[in-house]
Amino acid sequence: MPTKDQILTALATVNDPDVGRPITELDMVADVGIDGGRVDVHVLLTVPGCPMKDRINNEVTAALRTVEGVTDINVALSPMTEQQRGEFASKVRGNAGATTAGGQPVIPFAQMDSDTKVIAVASGKGGVGKSSITTNLAVALAQQGHDVGILDADIWGYSIPRMMGASGRPVAFENMVMPLQAHGCKVISIGFFIDAERPVIWRGPMLHRALQQFLADVHWGDLDFLLCDLPPGTGDIAISLAQMLPNADMLVVTTPQQAAQRVALRAGQTTAQTGMKVAGVIENMATFVAPDTGKEYRIFGEGGGILLAEELDTKLLGSIPIDARLREGADAGVPLVLAHPDAPASQRLFEIAGQLTASKRSLIGKALPLKF
Repeated sequence: MPTKDQILTALATVNDPDVGRPITELDMVADVGIDGGRVDVHVLLTVPGCPMKDRINNEVTAALRTVEGVTDINVALSPMTEQQRGEFASKVRGNAGATTAGGQPVIPFAQMDSDTKVIAVASGKGGVGKSSITTNLAVALAQQGHDVGILDADIWGYSIPRMMGASGRPVAFENMVMPLQAHGCKVISIGFFIDAERPVIWRGPMLHRALQQFLADVHWGDLDFLLCDLPPGTGDIAISLAQMLPNADMLVVTTPQQAAQRVALRAGQTTAQTGMKVAGVIENMATFVAPDTGKEYRIFGEGGGILLAEELDTKLLGSIPIDARLREGADAGVPLVLAHPDAPASQRLFEIAGQLTASKRSLIGKALPLKF
C-alpha cells in the first residue's frame, strides 16, 4: 500500500500552471486519502471555473500513477475559500500589488535586486517585422532553457496573442493577474481583455496606467528575460516604459533600406534622454533567396543595419533573411524557431538569443552580498 509521504512526493512534481510552483508548496493539496491501492486527492483551485482545471487533473493523475501500489485514483477539485485565496496570494505575490511611499505601484523589474533582463524591442516605423522578431526571440530564449515573459506594449496595434497562438482571459484575483502561457513563455496583452475587433482609443494617461498594471500587477514570477514589444516610433508608450524601467535595454529592428534606417535612428536615440541603452540592432528582411534558382536578392537594399549600429554606437546582432514561413508562423501562432528550427532565419534568431544570454546583466551598479 502506498504511503502518504510517497503520494505527497509525487504531487510535489505537479506545478500550478499559472504560478509555476509545486501545488504542495502552495498548499493546494487540501487532503489525501489512502485505502489500499485507492488514492483520493482533494486539490484546491484558485478561482471557480479555473481554466486550467483539466490540466491540473491530468497532471495530478499522471503523477500518482508513478507511485508503486496505486491502483485507483480519484481527484476532487474545488475552489479556494476567500481566506485560502488570500493565503495563496501572500505566498506568490512578492512585490505584486505593493506601493511606494508615494502611493505608486512597485514594479519588480525596476528594483536593484531584480535578476530579470528587460529588453524593449523598438522600431522607427511599422512593417519591419518587430513583433515577429520579438516572439521568435522570446521562444528561442525559452528553448535555450530560460524563463521568458512577453509584454505586448503595443496597446493600439497588439499582435502578440495571435503570433504566439495564445487565447483566453487571464485569471485575476487578490489584486494579481496571472499571465497566459504559450510555447514556454508567459504572455500578457491588452488583446486578452477586449474583443478582438474592438479598437483601443486611448490617450497618454490611460496608456501609461495600462503599462504600469502590466508591469506591477501581473504575476510574472522569476523571469530571466522580459521582452517588451513596443509600438513603432517614440510616442507615449515608449516614454512611459523608459520612465518605469530606466535600466532596460533596447533592441532596434530595421530593414536594410535607408528610409527605414533613418527613422529607426530616431527611435534608438531616445535612449540618450531616458537612461536606457541600445543593446544592439537587428536587420530584418536582409536578403531573399529565390527558391527556384537559389540566387540571393537584396530587395530592400543593403547596409542599413550596420550603418544604424554605427550611428547608435552599438553592434549589429544579426541580419535575418526573408522567409515566407516567418509570416505563416505568425498567422498560425507557431513561431518559425519552433516550426522550422533549421531554417536560416531561425538559426540567425537562435544566434541573436545566444548573444543576449551572454550579455545578461552586468554587476555594475548592483549591490553585492558581502560576508565578513
